[in-house]
Amino acid sequence: MAVLPSTTTDGHHSHPTTGHPPPTPNGTTAPVLPAWVNPDLSALLTVHHPGSHPSKFFASYSTSLVSLPARALFARLTGLTPTTQSYSSVQASRTLHIELNSALLYIDHSCAPSLEFDMARFEVRVARDRPLREGDKLTFFYPSTEWAMAQPFECRCGSEGCLGTIRGAGEMGRKALGRYWLNGFVEEMVQEREVERGQA
Repeated sequence: MAVLPSTTTDGHHSHPTTGHPPPTPNGTTAPVLPAWVNPDLSALLTVHHPGSHPSKFFASYSTSLVSLPARALFARLTGLTPTTQSYSSVQASRTLHIELNSALLYIDHSCAPSLEFDMARFEVRVARDRPLREGDKLTFFYPSTEWAMAQPFECRCGSEGCLGTIRGAGEMGRKALGRYWLNGFVEEMVQEREVERGQA
């Protein structure tokens, strides 16, 4: 898989385009592509860093620069690299973990997520239960991709029905998971686990 340069954000753009379009071989100007096709993430989100001290790294978060309807495409996942599981990786299948290599790294977990990471299509979409508004915090439900967490943590999303300690889908019950959209491979693994337990 080709590796694209990391994308950074400056938080000053508000229109979802890639900026100046590149010239084509015949000298004409190519059409401007939406940011979610040619991912200029600076048009989609801004990253907030509460402080420079290493202890503040996990306090970084991102907010949306665009408003989109529920289920809309927010960004395509490009420039990914395979990796071993870590706190920053995202599980893309039963056996594959990837690094995002972009500002999408700063999309936090929430028990009431604003986004969904569809790893079969390599897309980030707006949550299916509500629209995304400019200024909304960008979050997704980590167990929707993660069967096991490299570093379980205590969730502080503050949402109604917050699940508390987040350990990955493999350690969550079907009732809790039933509240959320899950990637297909996670759904399959949950079903297999329930069959093994005689609960299917």
